[in-house]
Amino acid sequence: MRVARSLLLGSSILGSAMLFVAPAHAQIEEQETGIEAGGLTEIVVTARKREESVQDVPVAVTAFSEELIEQRDITSVEKIAAIAPNFNVGRASNGSGAQLTLRGIGSSSTSIGIEQSVAVVVDGAYYGQGRIINEGFFDLQRVEVLKGPQALFFGKNATAGVISFTTKDPGPDPEFIAKAGYEFNAEQWRLEGIASMPLGDSAGIRLAARYSKMEGGLYDNIQVDRSYTTIDIIDVIGGGAGNAIVHTATPVTSDQPGEEEFLGRATFKVEPSDRLTATVKASYNYNRTQNSSWNYAVYACGLPSGDSQLTGLPCEADFITRQNNLPTDIAANFPFAPADGKPYNRYESFAATGNLIYEADSFQITSVTNYQWNNNQWLCVCDFQTGDNTGTWATEDASWTAFSQELRLLTQFDGPFNVMIGALYQDTKRDFDQFVMFAGLRDDTAAPENQYLATTKTSFTNGETFAVFGQATFDITPELELAGGVRYTDESKDSFFTQPYNNLGVQGIFRDQNDPDGLGEITASQNFDNWSPEVTLTYQPNPDLLIYGAYKTAYKSGGFSNGGINSKFSPDPLADLTFEPEEAEGFEIGIKSTLANNQLRLNLTVFDYDYTDLQVDFFNSPIFAFQTLTADARTRGVEVDFEFAPNGVPGLNLRGSINYTDAEYTDFAGAPCYAGQTIAEGCTLVGGISARQDLTGAPLSVAPEWTGTLGAAYDTFVGDDFRLSFSVDSRYSDSYLPSGFGNPLSRQDSFVTIDAGIRFGAEDRNWEIGVIGKNLTNEFYVTGVVDGPSTGVGTGTAVGTKADQLGFGSLPRTVMVELIKRF
Repeated sequence: MRVARSLLLGSSILGSAMLFVAPAHAQIEEQETGIEAGGLTEIVVTARKREESVQDVPVAVTAFSEELIEQRDITSVEKIAAIAPNFNVGRASNGSGAQLTLRGIGSSSTSIGIEQSVAVVVDGAYYGQGRIINEGFFDLQRVEVLKGPQALFFGKNATAGVISFTTKDPGPDPEFIAKAGYEFNAEQWRLEGIASMPLGDSAGIRLAARYSKMEGGLYDNIQVDRSYTTIDIIDVIGGGAGNAIVHTATPVTSDQPGEEEFLGRATFKVEPSDRLTATVKASYNYNRTQNSSWNYAVYACGLPSGDSQLTGLPCEADFITRQNNLPTDIAANFPFAPADGKPYNRYESFAATGNLIYEADSFQITSVTNYQWNNNQWLCVCDFQTGDNTGTWATEDASWTAFSQELRLLTQFDGPFNVMIGALYQDTKRDFDQFVMFAGLRDDTAAPENQYLATTKTSFTNGETFAVFGQATFDITPELELAGGVRYTDESKDSFFTQPYNNLGVQGIFRDQNDPDGLGEITASQNFDNWSPEVTLTYQPNPDLLIYGAYKTAYKSGGFSNGGINSKFSPDPLADLTFEPEEAEGFEIGIKSTLANNQLRLNLTVFDYDYTDLQVDFFNSPIFAFQTLTADARTRGVEVDFEFAPNGVPGLNLRGSINYTDAEYTDFAGAPCYAGQTIAEGCTLVGGISARQDLTGAPLSVAPEWTGTLGAAYDTFVGDDFRLSFSVDSRYSDSYLPSGFGNPLSRQDSFVTIDAGIRFGAEDRNWEIGVIGKNLTNEFYVTGVVDGPSTGVGTGTAVGTKADQLGFGSLPRTVMVELIKRF
């Protein structure tokens, strides 16, 4: 019923808009020029590392054109989730910084060492870090969502799929664009400028920049002053009372996140001959928010009263948080903390990509060279809800550097047999430092920067990857193609971890670099190799129908948890910090059809994939250690999507999809219990310490069974000189468990969101004014969850209280006005 009401609302909006523009349409029929004469627009994709029509490629891919991207303001990885129904993005404060989930397969956010199962590719180069969601994307040519394993062409770490961005190149004509926008909820204004110019007959340059700043926020921090009492451990050890100091933690700024962002990109393209094209792109990104954990909402609580076990305040599924600043007297010497103690997240990145394409008569050579660097610093309210004397604050400084070089050769023979062969080299480095304060610990004899710290961490991982890949295609008949290929990957990682400083109060819990048992410094030298084969059979009896079946495999790197803990309660800290590769294998069948004289696009995909050693990270509270376990899983389902652009109504486009996904653990007998899970709920203590359960057959995290979209767009002339366009799109998600450990308290109910936009301007688009609304139903939902620190008791016993659930909350309703001027 809720779905029906929401879709009815969408239909009502659509109907009202149609009535509004109907007179204008009557005028269109009298004009000689105007909107294109109906029918579908072709979208080009690069799902097989070559340009092909989206309807001709035997891959489950959802592609978004330049026009749709601008119309719906698709400017980030998070915003793609609003238009790709079985893709979810959770923004996390620490660890990897994100949880990207596609078809129910994703990577937990708590470990910075785990790369995402959904790979992100920008202009042909791989970006695997979760912090990619801090990047802003604009001036785009197209966006592609490739679903399912994509190892052959996109390499390791694409076990669930690929999100591919292609930015615009300079064109043959001068182009100058100025944009200004204002979003009312966050009081955010945005300025954007684009300049594209040809340089003679064979070269061009394109410059694009965007700046935005929030004067308000999207979440409200509702909190009061909190006290935080510290005790000098040295005085306690000497028999004293600890010389208690009561510090005051004031509330975090009420408007969250108060984001400020700058993006810049320069593109130079030269075509010295008809055969050779060289493109160089350089980009810079700066993003700062007022809090790294601004979207953490305490939406479900374990106490029957519905109040938080930490703060005593009600848990609410709403766009609110309750967090406090680091006390200013502590912040004065706290590493990477501002003097005012206010939480923040600062992300800065630089990237350069060079693409070289040489076209011969019978082959094409492509070179992609990429350098990327990013640095992320934050001060986190790391219990995510602040109570009296329970505060946990931490800072982090983490950098990532990567260089890669890929070469590909694609033959283009007229005969039935062609091949693609390629090789990739990548060199990576992660540096990580973290400083943590909790439990009211203080050491007045320590160096000033360590006085209030409980522990510090420093770690690095150096990685090197070499891969070769190839695919052969054979046209058995003009209608039937067989394609087979394989990718071989050889990878090594050298890592180091230690906790240089531990307060005496935790030296019985954590090992430091001077620990007498010799395990205070952990080093790891890991080597992995993998073969990922793939076979596809494609039948295309005519240009309007394609049927394919594919067998695919994929591989995601094993690695090292740089942000883990070296616990004295753990018998094997090296095993805690390292984890094995994740692998996928399965089948996919697809039908792509273009019907009704290029008016209707109707596609069907059926998939079934098994995952071995799916990487699952969790905090093992009894031994104070982060551990990455592995589980076997399966995801299978059916996806149907359509697009209708009738010739009789030029400018009208109707689209939609419906997806069924069954994603579950097939073997996770030693899964950790969620906090507060009792014996009756399936949790038992192993060795009197570790709490374990059997999750075999249980659903995966953020894996709704049913999802879908329904939308419409209409573009028409008004009078002789103006153009009007509008769109409305709804997205439905079935209920799901954000928890990867089966916690029923975490359940997210089903929801529907509606986006809509309207634009009015000159017929030739010389100028436009638009209004873009997102999540107009103002639905609060979570796309990831953590158990509230210091909450939940009785795990593995007869009586327990579940931990408070802190979810990665969605964005609320936003409405933006945008002005565009083209010169």
